[in-house]
Amino acid sequence: MTRRSRLLTTATAGVAAALLLAGCGGGKSDSNGKIAGADTGASVSASPSASASAAESGRPKIELPSDLSYTFEWPKTGNQVKDAVLADSEQNIKSVDLAIANQDPLDKAYRYYFEGEAAAQIQTYVQAYVKAKARTTGHFRYYDPVVNVSGSDQASLVYCEDQGKAYDLYLKTKKVNKTSVTKDSYVLYSTQLHKNDKGVWAVEKLMSVRGSSKCQP
Repeated sequence: MTRRSRLLTTATAGVAAALLLAGCGGGKSDSNGKIAGADTGASVSASPSASASAAESGRPKIELPSDLSYTFEWPKTGNQVKDAVLADSEQNIKSVDLAIANQDPLDKAYRYYFEGEAAAQIQTYVQAYVKAKARTTGHFRYYDPVVNVSGSDQASLVYCEDQGKAYDLYLKTKKVNKTSVTKDSYVLYSTQLHKNDKGVWAVEKLMSVRGSSKCQP
């Protein structure tokens, strides 16, 4: 399988299992292949007030293996709602890798940030890692976000992922499956979100396009 589209490389829900596993740096392009999912740089973190509200709302704590790191080139927009969508999306991305690290297709963290169709896709995606006895490692970079908000509780987010320095680690052998960087190392993601009764911008629908011209360096 080609490496991760942490959200699916197509809009077909059932293909999540064919997603990653093989080295997200490149390799053959998988027409079936997500959620999940960069390079060095400063990560844009939530503001102190956002962190406080997260703690108050009982959000799951996301503690990832030390060999996983992320860069979110997602500058603040100055719009409170759009910035909240970006902050929650940063957490939903990490929550998928946490489920993979925990080898738990029903991990509570990602189920906090994904609902309905999207949650089912992520469950299948994580299950593929569990079956392969593997997890993600390396560095992921996210960039070029475009947020649109509709009303008080609907939003969409389109963004790019650079998988050039992210790979699969096989748990039994500790082997890291490194692959060369190709155009397929760059993935375009599109998510539809809604603000749920917990005040969280949860993903309802997602899809991705591996090798998208919009994400090439």
